[in-house]
Amino acid sequence: MTAENGAAESNMVPVTILTGFLGSGKTTLLNRILNEQHGHRIAVIENEFGEAGVDNEILVRGGEEQIIEMNNGCVCCTIRGDLMRILGDLKDRRDAGAIGFDRVIIETTGMADPGPVAQTFFLDQAIGNYYLLDSVITLVDAMHGERQLDEFREAQDQVGFADRILLSKTDLVTEDDAERLRRRLVHINPRAPIRKVHFGQTPIGEILDIRGFNLTAVLEIDPEFLEEGEHEHAEEVSSFVFRSERPFEGVRLEEFLSGLIQVYGKDMLRYKGVVYLKDNAHRVVFQGVHMLMGGDLGKAWGQEESRQSTLVFIGRNLPEDIFIKGLEQCLVQPQ
Repeated sequence: MTAENGAAESNMVPVTILTGFLGSGKTTLLNRILNEQHGHRIAVIENEFGEAGVDNEILVRGGEEQIIEMNNGCVCCTIRGDLMRILGDLKDRRDAGAIGFDRVIIETTGMADPGPVAQTFFLDQAIGNYYLLDSVITLVDAMHGERQLDEFREAQDQVGFADRILLSKTDLVTEDDAERLRRRLVHINPRAPIRKVHFGQTPIGEILDIRGFNLTAVLEIDPEFLEEGEHEHAEEVSSFVFRSERPFEGVRLEEFLSGLIQVYGKDMLRYKGVVYLKDNAHRVVFQGVHMLMGGDLGKAWGQEESRQSTLVFIGRNLPEDIFIKGLEQCLVQPQ
């Protein structure tokens, strides 16, 4: 790099693309970054696969970040134009002094191919001159990664484009299984360092300002990287949303979700939501992937706040009608 190039880069806003398959721990890692006392002011662009987003409830806000949610499709598909528009809008507002941020993190949906997302910074001159694509960080779920790599091209693409690979949930598998997956990841992408990460606990220096994105290396993986192209998802993968302003009966809901997992768990790629429970002053946030599900108390409902449950399910050929009817039976019945 020349001194001139280095000076130009120092004035650009670094961008980190945070990717990984459904349930790999992206939001957990993002929460970790937003709550770390690192002094960075961060604009977050997050994307949901499906019509409703709940990550704004799951994200714990630290006060300095700007969170922009896009939930009308996959960030690598029809709304790449929206991504460019949002980046342009952030640029204009920052230049005008309306908002202040030092860097941008784009959290893609778990079904995203990060290649077209990265393309954005090379196909639009205004965006490319203002923002510096710092790195693509990919999370891989140690428990489900082998199967996801077998079944989904997107999972392989996410690993192939990574500048850093973070291996999550290694505490749930044997050392031999984790090592077998690590070797497979190295085979797919030998240039990306691999680190184990537990609930997002990884040094900030290994995520931000690593200058890991190397266009030459990417072109070796995908010679057509800078060409426009179409991106399609497997048709069997879809999402649906359940909403209700009536509260759930806690025990009944837990029993129903446990039954769903027993029957459909292998096809439930990702499910998460914000739940309004009877006699609970706090919202309950739950997340799951395949057979694993967990929940935590979220922030308290405000006195004047409208209480509502929003549950999102992403999976393969899931029977939406069975899910919806069963959830409705778990609600407190009107008198």
